[in-house]
Amino acid sequence: MDVDSDEATGPAVPPIQKVVRDAEVFVTHFGESAGAPVPDQNTTCNAFEVYESSLPHSPGERPHLYAPFKTKLEWKVAQWAKMDGPSASSFTRFLGIDEVRDRLNLGFKTTKELNDLIDKKLPSSRPKFFREEVVVGGQSFNLYQHNVIECIRALYGDPQHMEYLCFAPEQHYTDCDKTMRLFHDFHTGRWWWDTQKAVEANTPGATIIPVILSSDKTQVTLFRNKTAYPVYLTIGNLPKDIRRKPSRNGQVLLAYLPTSKLAHIENKAARHRTLANLFHACLKRILSGLKEAGMAGLIMHSGDRVARHCHPIFASYVGDYPKQVLVTCTYNGDSPVCECPHDELGNFPCEYHYRVFDDALRAVNSIGTPEWASRCGAENIKPVQHPFWEDLPYVDAFRSITPDILHQLLQGVVKHLIQWITDIIGEAELDARVRRLPPNHAMCAFHKGISCLSRVSGTEHKQICAFLLGLVIDSSLPSASSAALVCATRGLLDFVYLSRYPIHSDETLKELDSALSMFHDNKWVFVTHGIREHFDIPKLHFLNHYTRAIRLFGTADNYNTEATERLHIDFAKDAYRSTNCKDEYKQMTKWLERREKIMFHANYISWRLGERVFLPSPTSAAAAQSHIRVSFADLLCPYMIKMTKLPTLKSVKISTIETSYGASLFTPALCCFVAQFRNPLGTAAQIKEAAHDITIPFNAVLVFHRIKFINTDFYDGETLDSVHVYPRVTSSTGKVTRFSWFDTVLVRVREATPDSNNPLDGKCIVSSHEHHRSDALIGLRVGRVRIVFSLPPKSVEKLFPPNVDVPPHFAYVEWFTRFTARADARSNLYLIQRDTAHDRNPLVSVLPVSLIKGSVALFPKWGRVVPKEWSSENVLDQAGTFFMNNY
Repeated sequence: MDVDSDEATGPAVPPIQKVVRDAEVFVTHFGESAGAPVPDQNTTCNAFEVYESSLPHSPGERPHLYAPFKTKLEWKVAQWAKMDGPSASSFTRFLGIDEVRDRLNLGFKTTKELNDLIDKKLPSSRPKFFREEVVVGGQSFNLYQHNVIECIRALYGDPQHMEYLCFAPEQHYTDCDKTMRLFHDFHTGRWWWDTQKAVEANTPGATIIPVILSSDKTQVTLFRNKTAYPVYLTIGNLPKDIRRKPSRNGQVLLAYLPTSKLAHIENKAARHRTLANLFHACLKRILSGLKEAGMAGLIMHSGDRVARHCHPIFASYVGDYPKQVLVTCTYNGDSPVCECPHDELGNFPCEYHYRVFDDALRAVNSIGTPEWASRCGAENIKPVQHPFWEDLPYVDAFRSITPDILHQLLQGVVKHLIQWITDIIGEAELDARVRRLPPNHAMCAFHKGISCLSRVSGTEHKQICAFLLGLVIDSSLPSASSAALVCATRGLLDFVYLSRYPIHSDETLKELDSALSMFHDNKWVFVTHGIREHFDIPKLHFLNHYTRAIRLFGTADNYNTEATERLHIDFAKDAYRSTNCKDEYKQMTKWLERREKIMFHANYISWRLGERVFLPSPTSAAAAQSHIRVSFADLLCPYMIKMTKLPTLKSVKISTIETSYGASLFTPALCCFVAQFRNPLGTAAQIKEAAHDITIPFNAVLVFHRIKFINTDFYDGETLDSVHVYPRVTSSTGKVTRFSWFDTVLVRVREATPDSNNPLDGKCIVSSHEHHRSDALIGLRVGRVRIVFSLPPKSVEKLFPPNVDVPPHFAYVEWFTRFTARADARSNLYLIQRDTAHDRNPLVSVLPVSLIKGSVALFPKWGRVVPKEWSSENVLDQAGTFFMNNY
């Protein structure tokens, strides 16, 4: 594959670990002895060596590489069977085939024998499940759980994680004066810093282990409505990039809670009260080990066997709104974090104080007294018997509730916004606009519109956000209402995108609040047109508290439920499918234990072979350097162009290019480029005159239908952006089998700082001065690519001077007008039009592909009603004015 090395700044964001690792930040360390190793408690061997000593081996000898499996083949078969293989009965039948058994010569002949080998010969790197009975309301329930302290030890001591653990809080700044604070991973938030202060007052030298819990019911069958209720645990010492990836084993299944609906309790209020008591009774039992360990601390060894005095402390609970209400014992419809009454949830800004945990705790602890229910009522919490957090040290249950991008924003606020826009614009008009949006690599196409969608996922809501603002431009509403609709939509969309930043600063958090303010300032449009009577929606209200949570716990991707939703597949759905559906939890837990053993043994073998089983050094390792600075420009991901080695079509005639591809001025544009390349310092008149004397010595070129953009540093070979360039294809019967697709792109027409040594700088097209634009758009211009091609090799020397590097790939581009001095005040989108020459022909150029910096999506200016003749295929030809999509 040929790769152009020219870089383009694209919208993709690289993993935060790699950005901060190589960037510069000004760091304030907590100081003192926080997170320091404990003297005389370290061991000389790492966790893999400890594991190795537990494997079967002869005295004085090291276990052979694949022990307890006899050979590499036996190990690979066992690994395949447990990680990717068929069901237990199918695997037994497979091993029962005579030739398979004889040729493989395995030490196990059935699934049962393999399971016995794993259970008895492979050491456990994580604790085993055990069952307990929890009695609530005179009824007993089965609770399957791990020991919480042992789970924390397993995560903290996992050799995969030893290079990435953070042991003390830090404050990160962008400037040497430390006036602009940065927030990203958990250790950069204020919660850890404040908790460290409180713990240090009692036990100096402590290492805080922030315990992050999450839970959510999930359906494990399609038809029988069978559910599981897993509880997951992770620790804030791990970077968020590891915690978010199931393959990194940064989360552990802590327990399966009972899923009984208590249908025998007919009274609805009594049933809900009992369910809340059951939830808290189970979690209180599960987390009981945190009480003493959090207060007094205990010695723990990380993967490199360095000992520290650790305090595991419950920090946050990740869940959707029903779980937030359940955890805090608040009432449904109220805010779980502040004292705002339900009928004022829609007000902005929120003028009420945050809930006071100590007051709620005193009310909870009055259980057994006549005043218990009334005191709980005075604090506006439910009278739940012994909430799980009542005895945990250094805990504030209300503060532990964190934002939830998936359920609060994408499945909550965005879902509401789409419905409001649908109601105010009309389903028919909205779907007509969706169907006519120009295609783009970064935008999902909804060919039937969006009003007919049902059971829309968070991913689909995220995809709709990419073009939602373009649908409300030019609505049929009166002018003031139309402007308010655009501003309200833009405000919420800006909030959604800003809230997902992997790094926040004090400045971006102000922008987050400003975006929310824009929505509230313009939400009257939905009330005026009868769409809403009020905005007292708990999920919408919680947006007031995002900036506080980010300052406390780091950015929202530290505690997004999208990560735990993915865990349901491994820990609940796949686990259930491995059972015979009878007494399933016992089988599920055993199945998970065997998989964990296999995964750890695979990492051990990689360690024995000298293979690196870890990621590059994380934030905490590099950010520990003092006097270094980070720039937000480092978050921009440089694109590199990647072209296929062979063209899509080896020979396409120029006549076909001018008709099928729509490049009607291909020959004069190519002549103009050749003349300009020969004389880069020539005036426009000189180049035009020279172009008339050039003869093209060929009648066909090599054509490429796609330009890919990659970044090998951050995303390996993943395609981050793509430009599609191909004509319509019809069958022999005249039926369209593929519609044409000619992408619009951003082209570098001149450098922000011109380079006089670059013969192509500013020469493909003359650019005007661009003063008030965004810095990111300086020197850029939008064009539509009609064809991407290479010249026949034999013709290159006839057209260009010798000893000159000729670009390998070219693009024929139709230009749009230059960016205006300022973006549209309502939508913050730049308005452009198709550009024409003096003879009213399209303004076109042939230019090197390396000047293309990425694709760009355009929204057509619809008018009050979308013209029926417009389609997704021809809208870029039919419409005259466009907005550039920033999303």
